Amino acid sequence: MNAPHADALVLFGITGDLAYKKIFPSVHAMARRGELAVPVVGVAREGWDRERLLARARESIAEHGGGVDERAFGALAERLRYAPGDYTDPAVYDRLREALGEARRPVHYLAIPPSLFPVVVEGLGRSGCARGARVVLEKPFGRDLASARSLNRTLHSVFDEDSIFRIDHYLGKETVQNILYFRFGNSFLEPIWNRNYVERVEVTLAERFGVAGRGKFYEEAGAIRDVVQNHLLQVVALLAMEPPVGPDMEAFRDEKVRVLKSIRPPAANEVVRGQYAGYRAERGVAPDSRVETFAALRMHLDSWRWQDVPFFVRAGKRLAVTATEVLVTLKRPPQRRFSGREFDSGAPNHFRFRMGPNMEIALGATVLAAGGRGASENVELFACRDPGRQVEPYDLLLGAAMAGDHLLFARQDEVEAAWRIVEPLLEHSSPVAEYAPESWGPAATDALIEPRARWHDPKG
Repeated sequence: MNAPHADALVLFGITGDLAYKKIFPSVHAMARRGELAVPVVGVAREGWDRERLLARARESIAEHGGGVDERAFGALAERLRYAPGDYTDPAVYDRLREALGEARRPVHYLAIPPSLFPVVVEGLGRSGCARGARVVLEKPFGRDLASARSLNRTLHSVFDEDSIFRIDHYLGKETVQNILYFRFGNSFLEPIWNRNYVERVEVTLAERFGVAGRGKFYEEAGAIRDVVQNHLLQVVALLAMEPPVGPDMEAFRDEKVRVLKSIRPPAANEVVRGQYAGYRAERGVAPDSRVETFAALRMHLDSWRWQDVPFFVRAGKRLAVTATEVLVTLKRPPQRRFSGREFDSGAPNHFRFRMGPNMEIALGATVLAAGGRGASENVELFACRDPGRQVEPYDLLLGAAMAGDHLLFARQDEVEAAWRIVEPLLEHSSPVAEYAPESWGPAATDALIEPRARWHDPKG
């Protein structure tokens, strides 16, 4: 990779919630590691002064960044500049150009509502601030396939594809990336990672909390747009992709796209939507809302490796625990008796990937039960990692965008392929069943996986 490093970081929406919770702590972490050697320019509509912005940064880092390192904060404060103004006003881009000074390769990070993406991108283009620059956008990339394509046309009217970085923060999680390392770094796995040995694959993204004051946003999104179209389909792509042909990052992204293109859009009887009891009482939620806070899908991949292996995904709020987990269940051995004794413990072999809040990789195996009487039992052999040793996703992704590294960012054809899968689910009005908080969703979810199995419910 020969991309030049960025020489400035521009943060649109620097007074907003995302900057407060994620971006300020990540920039502070860069400064603590000695990696912040460029100007940081904040842009926002609020008429703050620089002192108030610095106070906001300090509060953010104290609350979400593990505490303020005074040396690192001093380095950040020395480089921080501010260009306030309305995004529709050409004068704000003049102030931005002035604040950038001699910088000619800035990264423009759009931590703003998606509805403002076109406004800012076009403003950057008209003002010349896009020349030699990169742009970073947060998901969602559109609300459907048509709007995703419309956004892409706007982006490409100002930036070329190599200068566009579409963030799905799930790809920045070390625990998610570890799926790739486990799959392709261990030769024992490749012979069995296919339809000949795998019975089914389950992906669960469970959150015990509700919409947490974001009712208005959730009314516009719902679980399918919020996490299925992006997070969960990205995990499926990593689980199912072929080894990349060659070492370059585009070969890696090509294989992810092939997986997404192989997925059949689920039929109506392969989807369950739910809404937790009490959601309609949340601030910003319509009293007769039919927006799903839970979604479960059965998917099929039309590929040589995965033909006839069902992939089950589910995500929801106000579930029993907060955890993200993958279970890959293997087929049972052809015989389950040895020397006249039954050795099947009732549970098939499996691989379990825990991606949050901690990291675990586990192998479920059948062994001789303690006592020496020939009985068997199922045990898990696993490795885990202290969450404190992991790099935060935004630390990794921000540094990658500055370096021009696309590996952990979504390409436009990935975005379109994912929308193709879920768009039919958004168009038909499937029922939304109420479910009890701290349960595992609507009862109808069980019918997706039965009679062959039961859902694997992650532990808290």
